[in-house]
Amino acid sequence: MQTIAILYQDKLPPIKDGIQKPIKPGGYSDSGADIAYELKKNGINIVTPVSNPDIKNDFDWVFPDTKKGIQSALDKGANTLWLNTVLYKNHDIESFFNRNIQFIGQVPNEVDIYDDKYFTNEFLRINKIAIPKTKLISIENLTDYSLDIDFPMIVKPIRGRGSQGVSLVKNQKELDDKLNDIFTSKTYGNMVYVEQFLSGQEITVTVMPSGNYLIDNEEKTFKSPWSLPAVKRFNHKDGVAPYNGIVAVMKNSLVLENSELNSEKIITVYRQCEKAGALLNIKAPIRIDCRADKSGNYFLFDLNMKPNMTGPSRPHRQNQDSLTLLASIKIGWNYIDLLKNMLKQTWKANC
Repeated sequence: MQTIAILYQDKLPPIKDGIQKPIKPGGYSDSGADIAYELKKNGINIVTPVSNPDIKNDFDWVFPDTKKGIQSALDKGANTLWLNTVLYKNHDIESFFNRNIQFIGQVPNEVDIYDDKYFTNEFLRINKIAIPKTKLISIENLTDYSLDIDFPMIVKPIRGRGSQGVSLVKNQKELDDKLNDIFTSKTYGNMVYVEQFLSGQEITVTVMPSGNYLIDNEEKTFKSPWSLPAVKRFNHKDGVAPYNGIVAVMKNSLVLENSELNSEKIITVYRQCEKAGALLNIKAPIRIDCRADKSGNYFLFDLNMKPNMTGPSRPHRQNQDSLTLLASIKIGWNYIDLLKNMLKQTWKANC
């Protein structure tokens, strides 16, 4: 019998090549608790750290992603671990890969590689996927770099989370000031990159891994990654979609109308996103942010290996639909349908 434990991020990931990925406050315990409560509410076996979890206390529902936390979940009877956390090479979860356990989420080694947004964009570019112009800037070459990108441009952390730490700069002075702020704060390490600003519509595409899914009460097999309907983003602040930890995505996001969903440009960007998913060997949903240029052609500009999976499962969080859930609703899935279909994509480590 499948028994599930949800893991959350307990600590900062290690610095890699001088680059720090910041931790989300609570380490995704909020979405983990949303998932756990929704599964329990629908009769799916889960284990929790405490016997009678408080509906409003996120940490009552999720286990820390440490060796001690994972072992505690297994001791309570879990045989399936939902990796609702930031993964990386040599993460504590790898110590359990030789056990008879199933996993939901990405492979840590893959995340370690592709969480580097600059590397991933260049990898996709080499594979003929449309990516905006980018330029790497480190603290070492802060006074000696050249740009072939016109202002305005976007400054981004290399291992960021969504739009956190992303900003638009309109001239050289703003860029210099922003770079000094970033490197002084040390929040993101000693390297960032700048990116061509695209003036057209922004959309988010959730790419699901290959596998068997239940859609409209029918089993459907996808032999390669596939896209959920695109969600458009609006109400940007200074050209950047607000970080969803500050503004709920329901306030600035909406699935495209059918006429646009069926357009050639959207179908083309779906194929590009699905190609990216296949290249990255995804085991769970990823989220790819795309933006159009002035001609309406879309470029992939931000690939997120761990999209947020918040949902309106608990009474005090009824406005917490994630971008992936908004897209899922368009194909007839509610929150539990999305989670059940993710559960169908479990995997075991090859040890």
